[in-house]
Amino acid sequence: MLLSCTPLLADLAQVRAEPNLEKRSSLALDNADRSLKASRQAYEAGDLKLTQELLDELEKSVELTETSLKATGKDPIKSPRHFKHAEIKTRDLVRRIEAFSQDMNAADRPMAEKVKEGVQEVHDRLLQGIMMGKKK
Repeated sequence: MLLSCTPLLADLAQVRAEPNLEKRSSLALDNADRSLKASRQAYEAGDLKLTQELLDELEKSVELTETSLKATGKDPIKSPRHFKHAEIKTRDLVRRIEAFSQDMNAADRPMAEKVKEGVQEVHDRLLQGIMMGKKK
C-alpha cells in the first residue's frame, strides 16, 4: 500500500515544470492534497520517515503555490480567482492537518504542527493579499 505513496515525492518536480504560473499554483495545491492523504496512510502504516517526507512535500507544494501566484505579477484584488482558490484550499489544508495532528500520537504531533504553521502563514498572506491588494 505504501508503494503507491512514494511516486508522490517526484510529483513536485513535474509541477515546477508547468510553464503557466496559475496552473502551476493549482497543480501544487493538488499535490499538497495528495501528500496529506498519503502522509496519513504512511503514518497509519507506522512509517514515520515517509510521513515526514510527505508532510515536507505538502509544505513545499503550498510554498510553490504562493511563489507561483506572486510570480504572475497580478494584483489579487483585480484578479482574485486563483488567489481566492489558493486561499480556500490552504484554509482547508490547515483544518485537515490539524485533524491529522489530533489523530497522531502526542510524541509525533510536532511534525504535523510545524507543517500546519507554515501552511497557515501562507494562507494568512494570501488572505491579506486578497483583502489589501498588491503592495506598491
